[in-house]
Amino acid sequence: MEANPKFARLPRSFWAAVRSISQHVGYTTRGKGQVKIPTDEEIRQVFRRLHLDPASLGDEGKPTDFASTLCAYYEYRAQKLNTYVAPRLMDATRAKTEFEALKKKLQPTCPLPLNKQKGRKKAPAYLTGIVNMLIEAHSKGFPCDYDPRELTTITKDGNPLRTLARRADGAFPSTINPVAIWEVKEYYYTTTFGSRVADGVYETLLDGMELTELREHEQIKILHYLMLDAHYTWWVCGKPYLCRIIDMLHMGYTDEVLFGYEVIERLPALAKNWVALAARKTNLPTDRH
Repeated sequence: MEANPKFARLPRSFWAAVRSISQHVGYTTRGKGQVKIPTDEEIRQVFRRLHLDPASLGDEGKPTDFASTLCAYYEYRAQKLNTYVAPRLMDATRAKTEFEALKKKLQPTCPLPLNKQKGRKKAPAYLTGIVNMLIEAHSKGFPCDYDPRELTTITKDGNPLRTLARRADGAFPSTINPVAIWEVKEYYYTTTFGSRVADGVYETLLDGMELTELREHEQIKILHYLMLDAHYTWWVCGKPYLCRIIDMLHMGYTDEVLFGYEVIERLPALAKNWVALAARKTNLPTDRH
C-alpha cells in the first residue's frame, strides 16, 4: 500500500491534529470491530477539551479546508483498513499454505529462517520466508542481504555519511549504500498486543526519521518498507497501531507498507524496480544470471 497523494504532502501540524483527535475519540467503533471515523462534532469536542482554536475548523456546515481534509483523511484511513487491509492479513494456517506453495514453486536457495517460538509453535517464519523467496526470484542475480548483521551505512567519497541506529531486517543489494531496506513484523502466535509489538512500529518510525533526514539534507533516497502480518495481532488487538502505521506512511516515514498477502501481490514488482535502480547505480546489466 502506497500513500494517497492527496494526503502525502501535508504539514506536520496536520498530523499533530490527526494524532490528538484519534487519541481522544478512539480508533475503533465499539461492538462493530471496525476502524472509527470521528464525526465533525467529536472533532470539535476535542478542540474544546484541548483549548484549541475552533476557528481553524470553521462553522458547522461551513468547514475550513483544514477541517474538510481532516474528515476526508479519517474516512480514507478507515475505508482502507476496513476493506483493504483486514482481508489481506493472514493467520498462521493461511501463511503456512502460501509459504509452502511458493517454496514448492520457486525451489529457493535463500535463507528460510525459523520463528522464535518453542514446542509445537516452532515453524518457519512464514512472512520472512515469503519475502526472501520473492526477492530472490525477481532479483535477476543481484545480491541481497536477507539477514543483516550490521548497521545500514551510507557513504560519500569513501567516507561514512550516515549510519542508521538500528539493523534492518533486509537490505538490497547490501547494507552499504542500499537501494532499499525493510522491516518484517510477523506475530502469528502472539495472543496479545504487547509492548514488543508496539516497539516494532516505533522502530520503523525511527528508521523513517533517519532516512527522511538523509533525504532532506544529503538528497540521498533509500527506499524504506514495512511488511507485517498476523490477523489476530494486528486486526483484533492492534487496530490503533494500524491507524498509526497509515499515518506514518502518509507522513513519509516509509515508502510502502505491505499487509499480509499484499507481500505476494506487490513484492515482485518492487524487487524488479530495485534491480533497475541498483543496475543504474553500478552500471551493471539488469539481468546478471
